[in-house]
Amino acid sequence: MRAGFRMILEASGDIAVVGEAGDGAEAVETVARLQPDVVFMDVQMPVLDGLEATRRIVADPRNSSAVVVVTTFDRDDYLFQALQAGASGFLLKNAGPEELAAAVRVAAAGDALLAPEVTRRVIERFAGGPPDATSATTEAPAAPQASTPADHGLTEREAEVLRLLARALSNAEIARELFIGDATVKTHVSNILIKLGARDRVAAVVLAHRNGWA
Repeated sequence: MRAGFRMILEASGDIAVVGEAGDGAEAVETVARLQPDVVFMDVQMPVLDGLEATRRIVADPRNSSAVVVVTTFDRDDYLFQALQAGASGFLLKNAGPEELAAAVRVAAAGDALLAPEVTRRVIERFAGGPPDATSATTEAPAAPQASTPADHGLTEREAEVLRLLARALSNAEIARELFIGDATVKTHVSNILIKLGARDRVAAVVLAHRNGWA
């Protein structure tokens, strides 16, 4: 499987596969040593499973790698645990070559890798009630009652971008929707995450739905 992924990604022309690991413990060590932009992480592995490996990679302040969990199993428990562990996306192993390469580019650009239907499942899970106390890595910050985007310092444009994020639009789609540049969208998204105290786009979307902003 790894050999197949390597062939697909290196054939894209703009992606270099800098390392491989056969288990979760080796993955943690390899990421710390090589500092890749993106990590494709399996779930079921020997020595250390991919979910725990993801937690350790994300928790290490030396790492800035985006972790995309790639699994054979389209299971909600894997999806939620992966996002709680700090993964930037969730992908199935039956994804086509173009989708795999696109996933690397999307994750490297800081976008969340969640299809609209997956996003709805995440929102329903996290907005439906308080998350498990042990899964604090990706949970949305607690929302004050009767809060508005302006209460968090968001400008009207940033609030508009947040509503589009909640519709699972990518940066490029938001740029087309608002007739602005991709770089401007990235700036707005960064400001939104900082002002909301959200770790990633998923946490920001959950907070928007909890407050009724989306």
